[in-house]
Amino acid sequence: MELSPLTPLKQSGDVLFLMLGAVMVFAMHAGFAFLEVGTVRKKSQVNAFVKILTDWSVSTVVYFLIGFPLAYGISFLKPADELLKAAQGYDLVKFFFLLCFAACIPAIISGGIAERAKFWPQVIAGAVFAGLCYPLFESLVWGRNASFLQGLFKSIGGAEFHDYAGSVVVHSIGGWLALPAVLLLGARRGRYSHGRSHPIPVSNIPFLALGSWILAIGWFGFNVMSAGNLEKISGLVAVNSLLAMVGGVLAALVAGRNDPGFIHNGALAGLIAVCAGSDLMHPLGALATGAIAAVIFVYGFQYEQEKLRIDDVLGVWPLHGVIGTWGGIAAGIFGQTWLGGIGGVSFVSQVAGSLVAVLFACVSGFAVYGLLKKTIGIRLDDEDEFNGPDLAIHKIGAYPEDNIR
Repeated sequence: MELSPLTPLKQSGDVLFLMLGAVMVFAMHAGFAFLEVGTVRKKSQVNAFVKILTDWSVSTVVYFLIGFPLAYGISFLKPADELLKAAQGYDLVKFFFLLCFAACIPAIISGGIAERAKFWPQVIAGAVFAGLCYPLFESLVWGRNASFLQGLFKSIGGAEFHDYAGSVVVHSIGGWLALPAVLLLGARRGRYSHGRSHPIPVSNIPFLALGSWILAIGWFGFNVMSAGNLEKISGLVAVNSLLAMVGGVLAALVAGRNDPGFIHNGALAGLIAVCAGSDLMHPLGALATGAIAAVIFVYGFQYEQEKLRIDDVLGVWPLHGVIGTWGGIAAGIFGQTWLGGIGGVSFVSQVAGSLVAVLFACVSGFAVYGLLKKTIGIRLDDEDEFNGPDLAIHKIGAYPEDNIR
């Protein structure tokens, strides 16, 4: 069949559209870095920057060679001219875009295990997650194996599991993978002692705030460009993302009693929660989704740290894991037509899909980190932890002039 003269233009537009989305989500990794740098102590700031960039680089290679082919059945091991034949290289930018999602997994985990984890074991764990574990789950929801799991959800709930931009596939998986790592590592030295909690103050509120802002801006690429091409772009997704973020900020402002850490993470809580149903909800439903998410984070973080005594440095389990799960469920609530949503979504399927992700991530996390702990170890020794990972691992601090005598 003869192609329309406009076909190359449309293909070019789609390639550009998705490439711009990929760049925006790529920029979010700077947000992950600054959020962690601002939260950890000065002796751990260099390590945070290096971890995020290294995990990104390793994730790129393993997702290119293994993960993307596993999830979508598309291999790039062919001549370059053949790679361009398919819609002017659309599959290549699709890989770039979805790589940014896959690389979020080790970036999320990095914040939970900060300040006491060995460097190379975490790089290995990140490679396994980005190259194998995450793509496997991705294939079951979005990819080439989706018919099996989605068919199961449809049979029990009347509709497939809906996760438009990854509340569950990305954030819940990342947060629940982090929980086993944090538990197996144990708390930082001095965090809990003599039966009491001793909170460790953050090092830099402006860096923490900068990280939140970078993430929030990039999130519009994360959500809006999940459309995949220009024809499917949705203004509803953009506005729902905005209102969920604002709902998160305002709720965290009240629940967190003006605490800047809660406020800036509240914005992220709202954005995480709205990913799944951002294409379905009414904007007021998105506002409520984000507000509830922020309240979950504020009280969930306090409960995790003080009651459960889990030293999850950035609170990635409640922020990404629990709120990602809430996002999947929220799509099944606020996506309903009687609440102003578009419909076509099942509450039962959303709960089932969200819980399957929790189970998958926990089993994968305990398996990978348990094996690493028993073989090469995952925690710095006491002296290196006391000196800090910057000096112990990278041989330089964040402020080298301070080391001059």
